[in-house]
Amino acid sequence: MTGIIPSSVPNLSTYSRLVQRLRRRYANELHLLPEGAPVLDTMQTCFKALRKTYHCADALRMLRQLVMERLVVMDCEQGASLEVVTRAVTKLGEFTLDIAFQEAQTQLDANHGIPIAPSGERAVLWIVGMGKFGARELNVSSDIDLIYVYDEDGETTGQADGRGRISNHDYFAKAVKLIYALIGDNTDHGFVFRMDLALRPNGNSGPSVVSRQALEEYFLVQGREWERFAWLKSRVVAPFSAKANAFELRDTVLPFVFRRYLDYRVFESLRSLHQQIRKHAITQSAGRPERANDVKLSRGGIREIEFTVQLLQVVRGGQFPELRTRPTLQALQRLSQANLMPAATAEAMAKAYVFLRQVEHRIQYLDDQQTHALPTHDQDLNWLALTLGFGDSCDFLSQLDAHRELVAHEFDRLLGLGDKAEHSGNGDCNSCTPKQDYVDLTSLLPDLNARLRERVMHWCEQPLIRALRDDSVQRLLKLLQRTNAWIEDGRITEEAAVRWSDWMEPLLRRESYLALLIERPRVHEQLMRLLGLARWPAKYLQQHPGVIDELAGEALLAERFVPAEFEEELERRLASLQSTGQADEETLLNLLRRAHHAEVFRTLARDVEGRITVEQVADDLSALADSLLKITSRWVWQHFKQRHRDEPQFAILAYGKLGGKELGYGSDLDIVFVYEDAHERAGEIYAAYVRKLINWLTVKTGDGDLYEIDTALRPNGSSGLLVSTFDAYADYQGQRGDNTAWTWEHQAMTRARFCLGAADLKIRFDSVRASVINAKRDVAALRQEIVAMRDKMRSAHPVKPNLFDVKHSAGGMVDVEFAVQFLVLAHAHQQPTLLANVGNIALLLNAEQSGLLPVGVGEAAGSAYRELRRVQHRARLDEQPTQVPCTELDKECAAIQSLWLAVFGH
Repeated sequence: MTGIIPSSVPNLSTYSRLVQRLRRRYANELHLLPEGAPVLDTMQTCFKALRKTYHCADALRMLRQLVMERLVVMDCEQGASLEVVTRAVTKLGEFTLDIAFQEAQTQLDANHGIPIAPSGERAVLWIVGMGKFGARELNVSSDIDLIYVYDEDGETTGQADGRGRISNHDYFAKAVKLIYALIGDNTDHGFVFRMDLALRPNGNSGPSVVSRQALEEYFLVQGREWERFAWLKSRVVAPFSAKANAFELRDTVLPFVFRRYLDYRVFESLRSLHQQIRKHAITQSAGRPERANDVKLSRGGIREIEFTVQLLQVVRGGQFPELRTRPTLQALQRLSQANLMPAATAEAMAKAYVFLRQVEHRIQYLDDQQTHALPTHDQDLNWLALTLGFGDSCDFLSQLDAHRELVAHEFDRLLGLGDKAEHSGNGDCNSCTPKQDYVDLTSLLPDLNARLRERVMHWCEQPLIRALRDDSVQRLLKLLQRTNAWIEDGRITEEAAVRWSDWMEPLLRRESYLALLIERPRVHEQLMRLLGLARWPAKYLQQHPGVIDELAGEALLAERFVPAEFEEELERRLASLQSTGQADEETLLNLLRRAHHAEVFRTLARDVEGRITVEQVADDLSALADSLLKITSRWVWQHFKQRHRDEPQFAILAYGKLGGKELGYGSDLDIVFVYEDAHERAGEIYAAYVRKLINWLTVKTGDGDLYEIDTALRPNGSSGLLVSTFDAYADYQGQRGDNTAWTWEHQAMTRARFCLGAADLKIRFDSVRASVINAKRDVAALRQEIVAMRDKMRSAHPVKPNLFDVKHSAGGMVDVEFAVQFLVLAHAHQQPTLLANVGNIALLLNAEQSGLLPVGVGEAAGSAYRELRRVQHRARLDEQPTQVPCTELDKECAAIQSLWLAVFGH
C-alpha cells in the first residue's frame, strides 16, 4: 500500500528528541504499557496501573506519553502501518475523553444532581469528534476538534435539600470546562490533547455546548456550505455510554451534510475555502521560508487529498449512500467503485495520502510539535528519509515532489483551477468562460442568437428568475453566454439551445442544476448534443433531471449495461443505508428509482448517439428490468412481515416484450407470478407478498415509479388469482381440466421465459413451455384462428390511404410476429430449433433453414423487421408519427408480405 521500503537500521527512534525526553522522564513507567500496538485494552491496563500512584489528570497525560513513545518505535523501527498508528492515537482520544467525562459527571452529579430530559430519563451528552478524529485518522501530535451536543433541555435534580439545581445546558457547560482541564490543560506532564471547539455552531462566539434541537435549527437557518465538509466526518467519540443512542444526533446531521439532489453549489464554497487556506499558509510562511514546505497545507498536500475526496462525497452522497464513509482511504476506494474516480487515480491518491501522512508523523516525532513543515536541518531531514526507507534526503524529496504533483493536478482538475485544469476539465473548450460580464438578463438579450433570444425573452418577467439569488442569476447568465457561443461556433444547433431552454425553465428553482452545468461544461455540452438529436430525451430529463450528471463520465457512451455490477452497486448502497439505520421502505423505493432512471438514461444517451443498435437497446432495457425485479423481490421479502422462510419459493415468468427481450423506453412489464410452497398459509402469504412487490414497482414517489405491471396473462386473466401454485399454472397451460388456456395465450407462451425464482421451478417451467408449444394441433384451424385475430387487430388500427404504419399495416411488424408465432406453434414439435425463445429474426432464419420457408424469404423478412423496428424506434425518440409514406418502405413491406403469403397462403 505504502510503496515504502521498511528500514533495517536499528534504534532509529533514539534520534527523536521526543523519545529521548520521554525515556529520561518516564523510564520507570514505560513498562506499564503492555507490549504491542496500543489498543483500548492495553491502554486501560496501563491507566489502571498509573492510577495507583497518580491522580487522574497526571495518569491520563502519562498514558499519552507512553503511547507516543511506543508509536515512534513501532513506526520508525518496526514498519507499523499508518492505520496502526492513527487508530492508536484515535483510541487514546476516545478513552481519555471517556475517563474525563466520567470524572466530570461524578463531580457535577454530587453538586447539582442528575440532568433530566422531559422523558424523565437522564439527559445525554455527545462528544462529537470532527475531522481526523471522527474518521479515526488522528495524527500523533494532533489537536482534537470537538463539538459538544446534549439531547434534551431540562433541569438537574439538585441535591437532597433542593440546592444546586441548574439547567441541563449549564450542567453540560460545566462538564465541558472540567473535561478541558483534564485533557487540554498543560501541566508538568504536558497535555493529553490540544482541544479546539472552533467548529461548533457560531464558532468561538457560540456557546461551548448546544442542544440537539438548537443544532438542528442552526443547520436550517445558519449552516454554511463549508460546515457540511466539517460535519462529513463527525462521529460520537465519547462517552462510551452515549454511543448506543447516537442515532438521534445522526438523524440531525446527515440531512445537513448530504442533500437529496446532486449539489454542485459546494464547488464554489470549497474553492473559496481552499483559497483562504492557501492564502493563510502563504502569509504564515512570509519571512519564514522553513514554513513554506508544508505537507498538509501547501500545494499537493494532505488537505487537497481530503478536499478532493470530501467534495465528491458531499456532492454525491445524498443519492449514493455508499459514499458516506469517514476514512479517506476507504472513501477513495468507494469513489473508484462508484466510477467517480479512475481506479488508477484512486490508487495513486491513496499512496500519496499514506506517504504524506507518514511524513507528517515523522515531522511530529522530532519534537512533538503540531507542525507539518519539513525540517530545515539536514540531520533531521536525513533521519526522516532514513525512517521511510530512503538512502538519503534527495531520493525522499524526489518521491515527495512526485506525490504532491499528482495530488495538485487532480485537485486543480476537479475544481477547474488554472489554465491546464480548465482545458482538461472542459474538453478544450475555448468558449466555456464568458468573455463579458452582464448584470442581468435584459442586458444580455441583444447579444444572443435571435431564436434563443426569442425563447428566453420572457424570462425577464419570470417570478422564478426574479426570486433567484444573485450568484444563481450570474450562473444563468454565464450558461446563456456559453450556449450562445457554442451556437456561433457551430458546436450545437439552435434547436438544441431552444430545447435546453425548455428543459431549464421549470428547473430554475433548483439552483443546484445551474451550478452543475457551470461546474461541468462537458455535461452542459453533452446535454445540448443529446437534446439536439431527439425530442424524447428532453421529456425524460424533465421528469428525471438529476440523471444529467451521468453525462460527466467519459466512458458513458462506450459502455454497456452490466447486470452483475448494477446489482452489486445496489446491494452496496443498501448495506450503507443499513449501517446508518436509514434503510426504511421510502428510502429504498427512491434508491431503486434513482438507479433505474440513471441506467435508462445511460442507455438513452448511447442510443441517441448511435453507439448501440435498436436490438442492443432492447437487450439492455430488458436486462435492467430483470435486475430490478430480482433486487426488488429480494428487498420486499426482507421487509415482508409474513416472511416464513429465508428465500421465497416463487417465480416470476416474463411475457410479451420483457419475455422476448424487446423492451422499450416506458414499456410495461407483462409478468405472471407462481409459487410452490407447502406452508399451510402459502396462498395467503404469497398473495400479500406479490401485492407488496407490485406496489414497490408501481407506486409513484418523489422520484417517480419503476414500471407499470400487467398481469393479464396469468391463468384466467384479470378474473384469476394474482399468484397461483405452479401446478395450477401448469394444468391451465397444459389444457388439463375444464379451466384451460386460449390459443392467444399459447401464442404468448412462444415469447415467455423464466425471469427469476427457484432453480427447480425454472426446470419445471421450461418443461411446461415446451409441452405447450409442442402440443399436437390442427394446423388448418390454428392458421384460420391466427389470421382472424390478425384481421381483427388490423381493423382496430385503421391507416390513412398512401400511408404505411410500420407496426399495424399489411406488411408491418405485427405480420412478422403473428407469422413467427404460427410457425412455432405449428412446427416446433418437428423442428426443435423453433422452440427456443431467441427472437423473431433468429426464428425466421431457423424456419428457413428447416425448410418451412422458401429460400431467402425468412432472411429478407428478418432484415425488413429489423429495419421497421429501427424506423419505429427513431420516430418515437423524436416524437414523430410511425406512419410514413408508403413509398419509403416499399422494399420492407414487400419482404414481409412475401413471408405472410408463404406462411398463410393469402
